[in-house]
Amino acid sequence: MGDYKVKDLNLAEKGNLLVEWASRHMPVLSQIRERFEKEKPLEDLRIGACLHVTKETAVLVETLRAGGAEVALCGSNPLSTQDEVSAALAKSGIHVYAWRGETTDEYYWCVNKVIDHKPVITLDDGADLVSTIHSSRTDALKNIMGGTEETTTGVIRLRAMAGEGKLKYPIIAVNDAYTKYLFDNRYGTGQSTIDGILRATNVLLAGKNFVVCGYGWCGRGLAMRARGMGAKVIVTEVNPLRALEAVMDGFQVMPLTEAAEKGDIFVTTTGSIHVIRKEHMLRMKDGAIIGNSGHFNVEICIPDLEEISVSKRTVRPNLEEYLLKDGRRIYLLAQGRLVNLASAEGHPSEVMDMSFSNQALCVEYIAKNPSLKPQVYPVPREIDELVARLKLKGLKVKIDEMTEEQKRYLSSWEAGTI
Repeated sequence: MGDYKVKDLNLAEKGNLLVEWASRHMPVLSQIRERFEKEKPLEDLRIGACLHVTKETAVLVETLRAGGAEVALCGSNPLSTQDEVSAALAKSGIHVYAWRGETTDEYYWCVNKVIDHKPVITLDDGADLVSTIHSSRTDALKNIMGGTEETTTGVIRLRAMAGEGKLKYPIIAVNDAYTKYLFDNRYGTGQSTIDGILRATNVLLAGKNFVVCGYGWCGRGLAMRARGMGAKVIVTEVNPLRALEAVMDGFQVMPLTEAAEKGDIFVTTTGSIHVIRKEHMLRMKDGAIIGNSGHFNVEICIPDLEEISVSKRTVRPNLEEYLLKDGRRIYLLAQGRLVNLASAEGHPSEVMDMSFSNQALCVEYIAKNPSLKPQVYPVPREIDELVARLKLKGLKVKIDEMTEEQKRYLSSWEAGTI
């Protein structure tokens, strides 16, 4: 066993069962793993990963190791680690530094432990690993040939770095692959967020006014799933194009100050900061439930909530009751962190299968192309299409192929109206 720090190594057996279950529902990654075991495309590469330490992540880590890589892993959120899984990974020889309930100092200690392993490729979920390397651990830059980023939030941060000329190594934006955001962000976030809310509250969604803040792909998925549960969905947006789309999709759209008076449940999915603030909280009904499904715990302004409250208490796991000065109560889910991971288990394995297959194949791509310039790259189209084809194969779905005549027609300009 290598160097590690987890909550309890005795949880490893339970973790192995969870990983086995996830693996059975991740056929694309299983196919990639079989090839990696034969070809060893990552032989002797050190990979540093800052990801949610879940059963699905464990399947990705084992796939990278099958390809010959040495992996060091830390969690990308203090409340998202599945302690059984981190124990199983540690016992199998992975350098894992993650446990549920880390303090901020402990969280960054774990990030730095991963950097201590001198990775040549990084995998990130939110860009904390990359930003730490670029700020306080620049000593690690000389070893790194490239990295990947899993989330919308992380890609935003990395593009900002690249725009300022501060990004020192190339990053592939896995989040922007069709087989990632159209499925993970939409179907994964939609289902897992509802799962997290129900586990934390056990409230009935049917008939409730459910406010979705942000109508990106995560917001779209959540709005769709909430409506499917019988909720009356209200969307708030700052982007006129997305707001118009939400209207056309049949949702009510209004400013958050108006929605605040109507909503029973509020969930932020924007990737921005202080979306739900004091002026909104002061308008909310007694008993309103607020939560976040964006990456960082900044979308709900918790200092504002503390300021207008006289007390708080934990009434259920991952559910805190704030008593306001006027006697109303607001309930905060999962301390404002990712409710789908803190209160539930994150995205279903079937959808993470595609996201993590993109990760594995992009790591292989970086290994084969070590001279990329330091900028944010899209996932190569051939990787995206391969993941889709492998997923269809795993689902036993067949599709048509173009005829030669159709290929010629679509690649020419001469043919027109006959």
